[in-house]
Amino acid sequence: QVQLVESGGGSVQAGGSLRLSCAASRTIFSASTMSWYRQAPGKQRELVALITSGGSANYVDSVKGRFTISRDNEKNTVYLQMNSLKLEDTAVYYCRDVRLGVWGQGTLVTVSS
Repeated sequence: QVQLVESGGGSVQAGGSLRLSCAASRTIFSASTMSWYRQAPGKQRELVALITSGGSANYVDSVKGRFTISRDNEKNTVYLQMNSLKLEDTAVYYCRDVRLGVWGQGTLVTVSS
């Protein structure tokens, strides 16, 4: 059974940076499109970024130029580098294997002023 385990969340001041990691187990990771979603309190879960098996990345407009998604197929891990964080980036961030439809448990990011 495939598992996705996120890490790297925490509390940071506005303007700061965090790097989220999502490690996958028991899967042909390199074949999967991987994605990061987030869900803020009282809001629907939204797609933040995704990266294809070939390394092509796409982002929601609100994070373009601030967030970078990347992957290391040797480590079965996808990353989300988040810079210039804003208050509105506060959310639980989830990793998802798009090919397999598997979600991670989420990691909380809190941005304060």
